[in-house]
Amino acid sequence: MKLTILGGGGFRVPLVYEAVATAATGLAVDEVALYDVDPARLRTISAVIEGIAERLRAEGHRATLPRLTATTDLREAVTGADFVFSAVRVGGAEARTVDERVALGLGLLGQETIGPGGLAFALRTIPVALDIARTIAERAPEAWVINFTNPAGIVTEAMRTVLGDRVVGICDTPIGLVRRVGRLLGVDLVAGERGASFDYVGLNHLGWLRSVRVDGTDRLPGLLADDAALEEIEEARLIGKDWVRADGALPNEYLFYYLHTSAAIERITGAATTRGEFLAKQQGDFYLAAAEAGATGATDFDAQHPSAPEHRAERSSRSDGADPDRCCTSPLQLWRSTLHEREATYMAESRDEERREEDIAGGGYQEVALRLMTAIATGRSERMILDVGNAPAGSDAPPEQRIVPELPADAVLEVLCLVDGEGVHPQPVAPVELGRLGMMGTLRAAERKILEAALTGSREAAWQGFSAHPLVSSPVLGQQLLEGYIAGHPQIAALLGEG
Repeated sequence: MKLTILGGGGFRVPLVYEAVATAATGLAVDEVALYDVDPARLRTISAVIEGIAERLRAEGHRATLPRLTATTDLREAVTGADFVFSAVRVGGAEARTVDERVALGLGLLGQETIGPGGLAFALRTIPVALDIARTIAERAPEAWVINFTNPAGIVTEAMRTVLGDRVVGICDTPIGLVRRVGRLLGVDLVAGERGASFDYVGLNHLGWLRSVRVDGTDRLPGLLADDAALEEIEEARLIGKDWVRADGALPNEYLFYYLHTSAAIERITGAATTRGEFLAKQQGDFYLAAAEAGATGATDFDAQHPSAPEHRAERSSRSDGADPDRCCTSPLQLWRSTLHEREATYMAESRDEERREEDIAGGGYQEVALRLMTAIATGRSERMILDVGNAPAGSDAPPEQRIVPELPADAVLEVLCLVDGEGVHPQPVAPVELGRLGMMGTLRAAERKILEAALTGSREAAWQGFSAHPLVSSPVLGQQLLEGYIAGHPQIAALLGEG
């Protein structure tokens, strides 16, 4: 079995390899193929993974270690793949900083996936995602594609126009919420212990846990009435206990940006850097430190590329001036320390306290992806919250046959699904309340205008998309945002004929 990871030089990729290599779910993967447009980052992440593999061999996992390959050729990477994990970031962390600063400069929320920054991210990403989807359709038509490329909802929706139901979006935040609630109740809600079931509905980064039934009784009202219980739920602390109690549901943590927008903007602008600027520096320092330490030695990537000697010479010249304090630090050690700092500071603008260790732990998107792969490959059923179509791809199902009848059949929603050897089966949800439905519809309408702009190059559609976003709601601000993103992003300027 071959797993291809697109964005293979990305910082979090070793988490995926480690999850696969330990075969925690019983799934055997023969090859993990990394693809990235940046060969230097591929070499660094390959070195980190080799460090993980060395440790796992010492721990007795030799038999389950997949072969690691790496390439900058997309067609080569996906050919023959059984599963493709897509986690690309067009423009890198540096482009994210532009997304943030243009919005903040207009007094709006500057965040990666929420608000106008998320729309700018989508506008430059969707054309690349569609090229990826077409390549997969040509070179690996039977592959399942697991999309974590943000903003995951609208990017998955775009890729479904090419790949249909074989592309599924994932996010680790909804299942993290469900697990926190399950720990409080002493029940594995995901596994369905004691007949457990739950209702979660929304879009990616805009969803709600609305009921939790155990032994036939909805336990959510009792949790919402208990301040001590809510104190143990990160989302309730972020949003406010009184609000979640009044709303009758536990929200995805990203609702913080919709419900406390002014506070979020104030905290972001009051910090020395935006999240994107922090990550750009942190990850840049990590990749540089790995090179300076001489840590990126020969890997499978070097063996596949005859030009490797010049890469080795480059590494040697960098290591000559390396920081002596880092001379003996392995790339794996550097990566682990950087990872912990990254996770501990996640959504820092939403918190008045340091993030708790139990909230940092919890599996992450790599575990969600592995469980999804295992269920499809082995037929062993799993219950998961995934980003899927409101109806089967191409079906044009009437409203009564959709998950949420009021939304378009081809809209991608985030709901509980049963996954098995036959595929992904979205589960029914209770009728969606008008307020939640309005938020979902308004956001997806704005995103769909951005999708239209990405497909057609229409400047007018892009303007409408930015203007209609619920955190903008202004044609004047929408025009200023569009002009700022055209000036700041060559990809968007070229797409809209401004380059």
